[in-house]
Amino acid sequence: MTMQSTCWCAALVAALANSAAGSAFAADGELVLATTTSTENTGLLRHLHPDFEARTGIRVKVVAKGTGASLQMARDGNADVILVHARPLEDAFVAEGYGVMRRDVMTNHFLLVGPPGDPAQVRQTKSIIEAFRRLAAGRGQFVSRGDDSGTHIKEQEIWRATGMPLETKTARAIVDGQPREFTAVRPRGDWYLSIGQGMGKTLILTSEKQAYTLSDRATYDAFAFAAPPKTDLIIVGEGDPMLVNPYSVIAVNPRKRPHVNFPGAEKYIAWITSPEVQRRIGEFHVGGKTLFFPNAAGRP
Repeated sequence: MTMQSTCWCAALVAALANSAAGSAFAADGELVLATTTSTENTGLLRHLHPDFEARTGIRVKVVAKGTGASLQMARDGNADVILVHARPLEDAFVAEGYGVMRRDVMTNHFLLVGPPGDPAQVRQTKSIIEAFRRLAAGRGQFVSRGDDSGTHIKEQEIWRATGMPLETKTARAIVDGQPREFTAVRPRGDWYLSIGQGMGKTLILTSEKQAYTLSDRATYDAFAFAAPPKTDLIIVGEGDPMLVNPYSVIAVNPRKRPHVNFPGAEKYIAWITSPEVQRRIGEFHVGGKTLFFPNAAGRP
């Protein structure tokens, strides 16, 4: 064995030992899950996690942020496992070596929602790209999460696909009470409002302004079918293949962050992708609506 191989093996043993130590520390009960606001706002995790905790004795501490902030939290070693929905950002996270064991978990869909009267007549359009072009033509105000979340990443993808002139700006979102800066693209014009907030607050502000926004279906349904409803916005754009929204679970790599609870993350990934929990995800309803569709087998 070469000196380089010996050093590599020693580093791996140390990483695993530290991971085991972290697991022993968390054995009384904690696994930190960084996830998106949609899984928390809808109540899905509150519905699922008691089963995991009863089976393993590990308490799940949920920290709900946008996908970009969740991935950064994991890079910093402040999470053990993540549940997110932005494939380009996930690919980069795994390629950088921070994430391992990525598995598909579920899907839902993005929606374009707007005022009941649909003043921009977006419902007449045939695609989400055409709908965005119509809004940009000055026919309605658009509220963007502007927070580097999975929804915000999808929104930027759609704006790029319109072929319209866009500007690249440094954006700011408030995460855990602290400002976080990142680069984002956006169309020009005062009809476009970027607020740096989560999906729930974005829906509420969009309702107040009788504007338009891009939402994940799960959060929209949880707000629209609440008793009483938390929003009067209606769906004005849906069904476009571009609006499919897949969620993944990813463990933080113990070689990068040796202190993480990797054994706990392994258990969590096996549990959430198991047939029984996949069935429970599909059975989770709000107002009679299915919010998430199980996808551990990798089906769209």
